[in-house]
Amino acid sequence: MSKPAEKPEVVQLPAEAPVASAVNTRRVAAQRVREARDRLTSTSGTRPAFDTELLRQYAQTRVSASFVVMLLVVATGVLFGLWKYAVPAAVWTVGMLCIHAAIIRNCKRFLSEPPTLAATRKWQTRFVLLDLLYGLSWTAILIHPAGLDVVSNTMMMFLMLLVIAVSSMLAATLPIAAVAATAPVTAAIALNFVMGGTFDNYALALLAVAAECYFALLAHQLHSTTLETIEARAEKDALIGELEQAKAISDEARHRAESANVAKSRFLAQMSHELRTPLNAILGFSEVMKSEIFGAHAVPVYKEYSADIHNSGVHLLNLINEILDLSRIEAGRYELNEEAVSLVHVVADCHHLLKLRATSRGITIHEVFEHGMPRIWGDERATRQVVLNLISNSIKFTPPGGDIWLKVGWTASGGQYLSVKDTGSGIAEDEIPIVLASFGQGSNSIKSAEQGAGLGLPIAKSLIDMHGGTFTLKSKLRIGTEVIVTFPPERVMSALAPMAEEAPPLQPDPIVTAAVEDKRRPRHKPIMSAGTGL
Repeated sequence: MSKPAEKPEVVQLPAEAPVASAVNTRRVAAQRVREARDRLTSTSGTRPAFDTELLRQYAQTRVSASFVVMLLVVATGVLFGLWKYAVPAAVWTVGMLCIHAAIIRNCKRFLSEPPTLAATRKWQTRFVLLDLLYGLSWTAILIHPAGLDVVSNTMMMFLMLLVIAVSSMLAATLPIAAVAATAPVTAAIALNFVMGGTFDNYALALLAVAAECYFALLAHQLHSTTLETIEARAEKDALIGELEQAKAISDEARHRAESANVAKSRFLAQMSHELRTPLNAILGFSEVMKSEIFGAHAVPVYKEYSADIHNSGVHLLNLINEILDLSRIEAGRYELNEEAVSLVHVVADCHHLLKLRATSRGITIHEVFEHGMPRIWGDERATRQVVLNLISNSIKFTPPGGDIWLKVGWTASGGQYLSVKDTGSGIAEDEIPIVLASFGQGSNSIKSAEQGAGLGLPIAKSLIDMHGGTFTLKSKLRIGTEVIVTFPPERVMSALAPMAEEAPPLQPDPIVTAAVEDKRRPRHKPIMSAGTGL
């Protein structure tokens, strides 16, 4: 009597070892080597491309803030002209505007030229010298003999802080230029206060030096932030470039794989016909010779040779059929001929076909089937091929005196499952992905006398995947192997409830039909009554 089937325990197959770590390590190492080489060829310790980008941002900032600097120069010249001397202030204003115009003109020329390493170094030196001249020009108007005039000291301190702040912000992406533009002003103002000889002047000198340090630190932080932003953008651009290159390589590899797959399919389709034609003759004539239809052999050994030839031809034909099935599945040309299939009946028929082979090896096959299971919607030939492959593998790798259990039952989600479990030699855990791959064989199968092509399990797994099911392989060395195949609940053909609405009659009612036809028939007046109003 059949026992109720146990619920299958689905085990996740071991995943392949990650290979992306080695690629990431090589990419990081290459990036470090490239950065070290760039730092050796750079004057600022960063990559030359970053130096050029920082210098371009310096030039763009200078150009965009030209009106603000011009307004500051004019306002300072007017203030000093009204407060002290008009003619020297006007001369200073004109000179400062000329220096400012030279800086803007050089910035625009730099932005219009193509960036190169030599040009970047040349423009850095030029901009530093121009900023130094710019700072010395501010020193010329801010210095005057320090005395006890609090208003003069306060105004001079205020202008100094304003000039240092503006220059530090404008030249933040080029720290050397920022120092060149602000250090002369700070040094001159501090020295001027120190020469005053009073405690207040000493305090103002110290305040000027502290302000210079503060704005220098602020400019350095802005430079670091800008550099980090440029580095992040460069890494993003490099990553996008790598992704595009990888995508191009992947597309090319995919096109090559598709072309190779098409060529393989054509080759197998052509060679299958060329191989089957002589193979059918070999099978036919060897069958005639083995059966001694036209008379007994003069040498009895010839009969054994004929049987060996026939068996080898059958094995070769099965191998050709498996290769063709696998090629059609991989090419997506395998079509399922779906119909209502009883999984229990298919497993029972396959057991009956292979029972004699199992008995000859001393292997006992047990059946554990659920009762009253409905049919499933699938391909009977594909399902039968899956069951035959699984039972054949179990018989092949189970030693004499072993046991095989065939189970068919319900899954927890409402589908149906098939389980084939044996007490064979088992498969190592690291070899499970190998035996599930095409032409893959484990160490036990290689040592076994009955070697196969390694196509049974891959074909079975692919056929189950086409049905939307799952294929799970569990095995332990020297304990046994269990393969669990499940079909989804969508393929179970449960009994449908009767329809609530009454079906229409097969033949219409003759009385109703006559009345409908009478209404549809046109009524014509007699010709003789035409024009009489009747």
